[in-house]
Amino acid sequence: MNKVYPSAAKAIEGVIRDGQLLAVGGFGLCGIPEALIDAVRDSGAKNLTAISNNAGVDDFGLGKLLQTRQVKKMISSYVGENKEFERQYLAGELELEFTPQGTLAEKLRAGGAGIPAFFTKTGVGTIVAEGKELREFDGETYVMERALLPDVALIKADIADRSGNLRFNLTARNFNPAAAMAGKICIVEVERIVATGELAPDDIHLPGIYVHRIVHNPTPEKRIEKRTTRDRKV
Repeated sequence: MNKVYPSAAKAIEGVIRDGQLLAVGGFGLCGIPEALIDAVRDSGAKNLTAISNNAGVDDFGLGKLLQTRQVKKMISSYVGENKEFERQYLAGELELEFTPQGTLAEKLRAGGAGIPAFFTKTGVGTIVAEGKELREFDGETYVMERALLPDVALIKADIADRSGNLRFNLTARNFNPAAAMAGKICIVEVERIVATGELAPDDIHLPGIYVHRIVHNPTPEKRIEKRTTRDRKV
């Protein structure tokens, strides 16, 4: 089975549709599927709900889909770098399900593991727990959180073999494996493709059984979200 597609546009063709729930890997701008996000923008798909640690910045990452008003709802843990996000949310134009970061990661992991819900202490006594089931375990109160099962996961990896086995690069691993496992369909953008069998089994971070389509993007921009420098000491 050939999982490699000639372009990001071809990789999402027939998969991305209006009204879908998408999981998008990345942490800030680290490890985001840049070409796939651009392809979703160019597809014109609308009324999307995006699960992501954040919404990128105003002109990069998921921020591009906010600019084109293709996202109706964000399920995120951090939204502090995107002024258009802020404007749309405060104007009532964008829905937001604000989720603690560890809970968001576990909601995706649980979805990929076939676990429909779990209990956590995070958020108990705050608006995060409003309307959710509470239960006591060993004298402590926990809130029930439902798993996330996105229609499509768009992720970024460093290397893939032609069977879809993946290896991520350092911190760019972040939310990508959990998003991939949770998605009913997973499309991955990679910088390098190697022959099946070239990756040693112990070097594989995510097995290819979770990956349906692969697109090669050897030269992503990899923009730095916030550049901080200091004077070199002589």
